[in-house]
Amino acid sequence: MRYSLDDLLTLMQVLRDHEQGCPWDIKQDWDSIVPHTLEEAYEVADAIERRAFDELPGELGDLLFQVVYYAQFGAEEQRFDFHDIIDTLTDKMLRRHPHVFPDGTLNSRRPPGGSARDVQTQQVNSRWESLKAAERDERARADRAGVPASVLDDVPRTLPALSRAAKLSKRAARVGFDWPDSHGVLAKIREELDEVEEALAAGDQQHAHEEVGDLLFAVTNLARTLGANPEQCLRATNAKFERRFRYVEGELSAAKRPLAEATLDEMEAHWQAAKAEDTQ
Repeated sequence: MRYSLDDLLTLMQVLRDHEQGCPWDIKQDWDSIVPHTLEEAYEVADAIERRAFDELPGELGDLLFQVVYYAQFGAEEQRFDFHDIIDTLTDKMLRRHPHVFPDGTLNSRRPPGGSARDVQTQQVNSRWESLKAAERDERARADRAGVPASVLDDVPRTLPALSRAAKLSKRAARVGFDWPDSHGVLAKIREELDEVEEALAAGDQQHAHEEVGDLLFAVTNLARTLGANPEQCLRATNAKFERRFRYVEGELSAAKRPLAEATLDEMEAHWQAAKAEDTQ
């Protein structure tokens, strides 16, 4: 027998039951679960990047469990339940895909005679952005009467800074606030690096910190113009650094050379050997 989604929702209800439930689950609230949600999302990304597909069902289940948690909180406070989440999501996706569901209903289909490949990606993206802009306008009218909507609205402030920088710059680029090509971004990176050096030369640490932020933002834009995800780029570099540094530690250990006593030249020699192994 395989468990169903209804079984999972029942399980959550029992866990949160004040008489028969789990003490840890009972004391959780909206705020206490957020860190776990972020952690589970990163664990899904990690499993995919490692191609650990045997781990993925479990990791995706952990992420889904976070959604079930919020649905239970909503139901307990009579705000919404899991079925409201499904209904809202399905309705939104139907609205945003008129090129697939022309009547805005789940049963409607594009007329025969073409394929999904025939639909112009640029037209789809343009339509998607206009629909999202309309949704932002609607939320702005509801949340901030009299305050005009911004294309930067609804970019979550809780995103990791690198991801949020990429999303902010992407939003601005879609309305034309962008460099014409990657060469312009490279020039900006050099400009920001010069400003970091100037701040350091002046002994102004606070200004240097600010300029480092500008430099990181410019590098994030370079990743975007190259069609790369900066978070994924940095995660890959983190993994590479870890792999190579562990190699350095292993070589020093094999030579019975304590890491704390090794010279920078020794460590650099092993680092270069690790790089050579990576390129083979």
